[in-house]
Amino acid sequence: MLTSKQRAYLRSLAQTEKAIFQIGKGGINEELINQLDDALRARELIKVRVLSNSLEEPKEAGEILAKDTQAELVQVVGNVITLYRAREKEPEIILP
Repeated sequence: MLTSKQRAYLRSLAQTEKAIFQIGKGGINEELINQLDDALRARELIKVRVLSNSLEEPKEAGEILAKDTQAELVQVVGNVITLYRAREKEPEIILP
C-alpha cells in the first residue's frame, strides 16, 4: 500500500511518461495482462490509456489491472491509468 507522499512522488515521475498500452473494444484479456506484467517488470511505472470505444470504465479497469498484475494503482486521470510495481531485485525507483 502506497502512502500519499509515495503516490505524489510516483505521479510526478509519471507526468512525463507516455501511455504505452491502450485498452480498446477488446477490453481486458489475458494477453494484455501478460504484456502489462512484462512492462511492469521492465519499467516499474507505466501508463495505460482507455480508448473511448472500450466497454471498460477507466476507474474499474485500473482496479482490475492492478489486481491482476499485483501492482499499485497510482492514479486514474481522465482515460489514463498509472500503475506501479517495484522490481523484486534492484528497484530503479526508490520511494520516499
